[in-house]
This record gives sequence, C-alpha cells and structure tokens, in this order.
Amino acid sequence: MPLPCTYDIQDTWEANCLRGPHFEGPCPMVPLTPLKSFMGFSVRSRIGISAGLLPNSRWVLPYAERGFDILTYKTVRSVPRPSYPWPNWVFVEETRLPDGVVVATQTPSSDPSQISSSVCFGMPSVAPEEWRRDIRATVSGLSTGQLLIVSVVGTPEAAPSITALADDYAQCAAWAVEAGAPVIEANLSCPNVCSAEGTLYQDPEATRILAQRLRRGIGKTPLLLKIGAFPSDEELRCFLRNVDGIAQGVTLLNGISRPIVRPDGRPVFGEKFKVAGLLGRAIHEPSVATVRAARRWVDADRLDLAVVAVGGVSSNQDFEDFFNSGADGVLCGSSPMYLPNLAIDAKRAHPEW
Repeated sequence: MPLPCTYDIQDTWEANCLRGPHFEGPCPMVPLTPLKSFMGFSVRSRIGISAGLLPNSRWVLPYAERGFDILTYKTVRSVPRPSYPWPNWVFVEETRLPDGVVVATQTPSSDPSQISSSVCFGMPSVAPEEWRRDIRATVSGLSTGQLLIVSVVGTPEAAPSITALADDYAQCAAWAVEAGAPVIEANLSCPNVCSAEGTLYQDPEATRILAQRLRRGIGKTPLLLKIGAFPSDEELRCFLRNVDGIAQGVTLLNGISRPIVRPDGRPVFGEKFKVAGLLGRAIHEPSVATVRAARRWVDADRLDLAVVAVGGVSSNQDFEDFFNSGADGVLCGSSPMYLPNLAIDAKRAHPEW
C-alpha cells in the first residue's frame, strides 16, 4: 500500500504550491497546552516545521491547525526562481549513517519513523510581490501561541559580490519584516544548491558581513541563521562566537549532502545534480550530535544564542533526543509530509514541550 503523503512527490513543486496539502481524514483534536517561551515569544509548544514543506499560506495554515506552533515559511528570494526539474523528492533505502552513496527506492520503510528521503529543489521562489502578500495573509491566519519564521536567501546571479549578496539577503529580510514576519531565518546553507548561497556559513568573513547587513536591514527583529555541518566542533564554535550579538540564534542541521542514485547507479536528479540533500532517519544521529555541540559551546562561551534543532524527527523519542541535547525548539523537516499529526501526538504525551 502506498504511503499516504500530503505532498505529491509525483508532481512538480509549482503544482503542489497551488494545490496545498492532502490530508487523510479529518484533523484530530489538538490538545490545549500551556504557553511557554521561545526566543521571547509565547508559544503553545516549542515544536514546529522547518523551511521546506511550507511554501505558502495554503500549507502553513493547515499545518498550524494540526498543532505545529513554530512554522517556517519556505525560503524566499528577491527574484522569482523556478524549481529544479522534476523529480524533486524521493524516498531512499534505509541507512544508519549518512555516508557514501544513497540509493532511491519506490517502497520506503513500513515504519514511518524509519523513513529517509532526499530532496533537490534548488530553493525556488515566487516573485516578491506574491510572497509578501501571502506572508501577510499567513500571519493573520495563525492562532494565539503560534509563530511564523520567514526563511530568506540571497541570489548570487543578482548580486556578484559578497557585499551585494549580503544586501540582497537584507532586502528580502526587510520585505518579510514589512509583511509582518515576527522572526527572520537567513538560510546560509543548502545541500542541493550548486552556487555560493549554499555554503556561506563555512566562510567566516562572508557570514559576518551578511549577518551585519541583515541586522541593519531588519532592525530589532529576531534573526536566526540556518547552517549545515562543519568539519569540526571547533569550527562550529568559531561560527557561533562570530555571530553572537548579531543573530539571536542558529537553526541546525540543514540536511547532509550525499550522492543519490537509482538502483542502476544513475543519478536520481540527473547528471547536473548528482549530490542532493539527505533527510529523515539517516541524519538524526549526526544532527543530535551537532545540536549537543552547539549547546555546549553556547553555554561554555556564555553566548546569547538560541539553538533550534532540525534533523530526522519522526517520533516523540526524536523530539526528546533534541530537547535533552539542549535545543530551545525542535522543528520537523520531511516527516510532517507522511506524519501530519506528529505535533498532536507529541503534545498529548508531553504538554511541557
């Protein structure tokens, strides 16, 4: 029996954006949990969805109704940009370690908590005038105790230097704030983008310039920086020290890049995109380790940074892994596509989250 998915991986990103999610059955009752604090905001839970599955209000609001309280509006740009060619999302064979070649499969694990997948979208975006209107509608549609984060990225083709790219980031962020975004997340990493915006977090000077321009562009609005894996804990520590006092937190881990192939060895996403982002069960353990390291450095160096966790969350145990590692909030990436009631289940078992 095919796995029920709210996102149709057999169709294009553009079609899914227009259609919105498809849920099996009515929405269960969402437990009313006590308010708690997240980055200075009062929220019903510190559970949410990371940038990726929620490209517009058609997606954000239905998931908000299912108890996800910290919702990240998918990464937007200062210029429209189409998605990479279909296919963009595939399931992959079970793998314990995110290392080496990963093989796509038509039959994911029968246990949803063990599913891994791979995506290759390239951070597409509709035109700014469209996403700015839609962010206003999204913010107004959320309930008390829910928070919208808007993810932004710069576009190198429109900005040939690092300062120009930083200004492009800042322009996107300023537009999002004008549209009502309470929190901005600057995406400094993407495991399936071939250009410079996919690895900015690894360049200390570029990161500092970008963070400073963003801060000037958005005033006092809280800023998160989304990053990928570093080769060493010490490099992670340097990054955190570098952005302390400018950003209010970091979101990690943003997928892990691996070669994704068909059973016959051909690249799933074509020759141009042999490497793509790995999500789900395969990246949970390294993501937890990274969050634990980030919390250790934040506490040791007395940094004023929130640690927001992402990576392979598909069960209450996965949430617990991150919270026990020091996460201030935990966001799900791919799992809400096939486990849309995950937040409801977590709230029933752990209203303190």
